[in-house]
Amino acid sequence: MAQKVFVVEGRQFRTESDYACAKRDKEIIDKLREKTDGQDRAQLEALRKALRGGEYKFMTLLGRDFLDEVEMQLKKMPVSDGRERKAGRNRTGKKNGQVRSEKQAGATKGRKQNSQRNVSREATKQDKARRTETADRTVSGKDDQEINKIVQEELRKREKRRRLTIVLCSVAAACCLGYFAVYSYYDYRTQSAYKRMSELKEKAAGTSSAASGMQNAAGTPLYTLDNEEKSREVLEEYQNLLIRYKRLIGWVKIDNTKIDYPVMQTVDNEYYLDHNMEQKYDKNGTIFMDKDCDVLKPSTNYILYGHHMKNGQMFGGLDLYKDKAYYDEHPYISFDTIYEKGTYQIMYVFRSKVYKEDEIAFKYYQFIDANGEVEFESYMKEMAEMSLYDTGVTAQFGDQLLTLSTCDYQETDGRFVVVAKKISGG
Repeated sequence: MAQKVFVVEGRQFRTESDYACAKRDKEIIDKLREKTDGQDRAQLEALRKALRGGEYKFMTLLGRDFLDEVEMQLKKMPVSDGRERKAGRNRTGKKNGQVRSEKQAGATKGRKQNSQRNVSREATKQDKARRTETADRTVSGKDDQEINKIVQEELRKREKRRRLTIVLCSVAAACCLGYFAVYSYYDYRTQSAYKRMSELKEKAAGTSSAASGMQNAAGTPLYTLDNEEKSREVLEEYQNLLIRYKRLIGWVKIDNTKIDYPVMQTVDNEYYLDHNMEQKYDKNGTIFMDKDCDVLKPSTNYILYGHHMKNGQMFGGLDLYKDKAYYDEHPYISFDTIYEKGTYQIMYVFRSKVYKEDEIAFKYYQFIDANGEVEFESYMKEMAEMSLYDTGVTAQFGDQLLTLSTCDYQETDGRFVVVAKKISGG
């Protein structure tokens, strides 16, 4: 874009601040011109002295130009000392009468010349004023054109930004709708699968064909952990489920909550973080048992993991146990393995985290089997000290324990943990 140029008294100024200073100087100069008679030498000399002495403060070169103008006028004026050296005769020896006559004639001639100069100077001033006015109008016209260009360019930019914003918002809305649609689909698919599993769970095997399908002639069940050949009968309500869901290991439920899910187990603790019980991708994942736990042995502590979903699904409501009032209303957990039923009473509720391998700390997720009573009591003491409140429930060596674990977002890699002990077989 072309740079603006401002013209005052024939001088060009490139910034608006310089242009404002020049206009201020021009106003001062115009007033001095009006007060000063251009033919009065005494006034011109007084004005030149004032200008040279800095009596008038100019902010631009217009002040210097005006001083040059005054000095030029003084140079053009005839020099007259106005004095006579003798009363009777002048330096040329002429009589006073002759001198006066000559002076009168010269004065008349001078007035004519001065009048002609005044007319010429006035014409020059008028012509200069016309040129300045024309230049100002030209610059003003250019300014208007530049302003119009700037306004149009800004309007185009705004319109472009508006269209881009609309496009981005539309894309974001489409992505959100797509994400919601996919999430809704996964959620509907998972909930439907849970409903089907619950219906199957309620059905007893009831037929010899189902029983023969679960157990071979040697009495070995189809499902065994790590392919161990241990003959143990599967509960009837899980026999039909095992025909379809080979990795089912149990079912966890807390009355009057959303926690009512099948529990899976595989040799990879990462797998069920983003897969459902039908082995399909699902960001909700599935409740699963730690790969090192053994329901046939059984292990001292069963550890179950589940996502902390914001909609309350999986273990999304587990952190409600941070308030003892909630514990008082929900003190029991029902957990069945595929081989036996169990009711567990909650003992400890605490926050922890996943530590680095070389960090020395109590790592609840490594407590699966106690090698003896001393080690068991040590684990109980650690969890009791970490518990958010005292439930009054304790455990002894030989008790079966159950641990529910989910994410806790109060710190990096945080975990919220609920630990219970088995009090009955159903």
